[in-house]
Amino acid sequence: MLCGISGEAPQEPVVSKKSGVVYEKRLIEQYINENGTEPSTGEALTADDLLPIQSSRIVRPRPPTLTSIPALLATFQNEWDALALETYNLKEQLVRTREELATAVYQHDAAVRVIARLTRERDAAREALSKVTVADGPANGEEMVVDSVEALPEPLVAYVEETQEKLSKGRKKRPIPDDWVSADEISAFGSSASNALPVSQATSLAVAGSYAAVGGLKGDAAIYAIDTDSVERQLAVDGPVTDTLWTEKQLFFATSKGTVKVYEAGTEVATLSEHAGPATALSIHPGGELLASVGADKSVVFYELSSMKRVSRAFAESSLTTCAFHPDGHLFAAGTVSGDIKLWMTTSLEQAAVFKLGAPVQALTFSENGFWLAATAKGQTSVTIFDLRKEGDAATAKVLETGGSVHSLAWDYSGQFLATGGASGLTVQQYTKSSKKWSEPFRNSTPAVSVKWGPSGKKLVAANGEGVVSVFGVQA
Repeated sequence: MLCGISGEAPQEPVVSKKSGVVYEKRLIEQYINENGTEPSTGEALTADDLLPIQSSRIVRPRPPTLTSIPALLATFQNEWDALALETYNLKEQLVRTREELATAVYQHDAAVRVIARLTRERDAAREALSKVTVADGPANGEEMVVDSVEALPEPLVAYVEETQEKLSKGRKKRPIPDDWVSADEISAFGSSASNALPVSQATSLAVAGSYAAVGGLKGDAAIYAIDTDSVERQLAVDGPVTDTLWTEKQLFFATSKGTVKVYEAGTEVATLSEHAGPATALSIHPGGELLASVGADKSVVFYELSSMKRVSRAFAESSLTTCAFHPDGHLFAAGTVSGDIKLWMTTSLEQAAVFKLGAPVQALTFSENGFWLAATAKGQTSVTIFDLRKEGDAATAKVLETGGSVHSLAWDYSGQFLATGGASGLTVQQYTKSSKKWSEPFRNSTPAVSVKWGPSGKKLVAANGEGVVSVFGVQA
């Protein structure tokens, strides 16, 4: 008869009325006080359910190992060894637990930091969203702008239509100037000047008459005299320059801060802040009264130069990279990072057509013949000529392979010659109207980020990323 808890013969045996199991009285009573159930079945059990068993007192025999002093010492030694081994195992377990705890604390700290950063970003996004307006553009160019299309005011609509009518009629009858460069002269082009301007990381080039302006990413710009091969003036532009435009009276710089800086006679006269992100490109209307800028905020903005104020605005579906007015002024084209070239009507900024290049548009330019548009995409070694009179795939009139990536395009005034500039050098592509064929009268390995035609097409001006301006022309 053994106890159901200790497994030994009980000194004061009791039996459970519910299960019939024998227990040591002191053990089962202690268990009932703590748990209120029976150990073997888990049923509710009280002291009243225990029945004492009358039995003769059992005398426990002494174990053989405890009958002598040497046996007792051996028993104590075994107990000590077991205790020492258990202590060692506990120390090892404590060290592992500490390492696991340190790792858990580190992971918890990292998680707290990530949560704090995401919370800050969420709060910043909420703050930016709270600044979204549906009215006029932001005063500082930093707030987000969501607006509908703003068409030109009636006086400027009349101005654009009058300019288109005048230029389109004049173009049909306009002969090539007598002193304009010929294909043979372009074939004989050679380097006539080269000058390293104080403009690091040059991005853009503009030519007006016998002068060129170069802007760079560090906010510096320089005016270069082509005829004398000298630096005329240096300008400090407040922000990295992304594009440069020069008219007869004014010099414009687009910056990555979203502003357009206007200079006259070397002095800043105005700052136009309408973009919520970098302003990426500029273009001037052929009538000279409208300036256009596009930006990474997907917006097209028209300014009236007489008042230096925004007069029209529209938004595309993706960021805009480059732009150009049609030579008649009734169309405005802009390239997107999604690879689309979007054409808008200048007067209403309603979308007129879309051409696809398949990659972010790097550069585009209209031909003076009025119905061709040349464009190239980032990383492409070809220039695609689109026919504005057609739609879809039929609009692709010609694909010119240049042999290297193209960064800049410039069509001359006569519409015969298309200059390309890129990392691998310069080319001039010629279209002969009589034979309706393309040829390449000029190729040079000088790299360029931008290329422009000089007066009468007699010179070709290029600037590379180091700020070096190279001039090519007929050798004396």
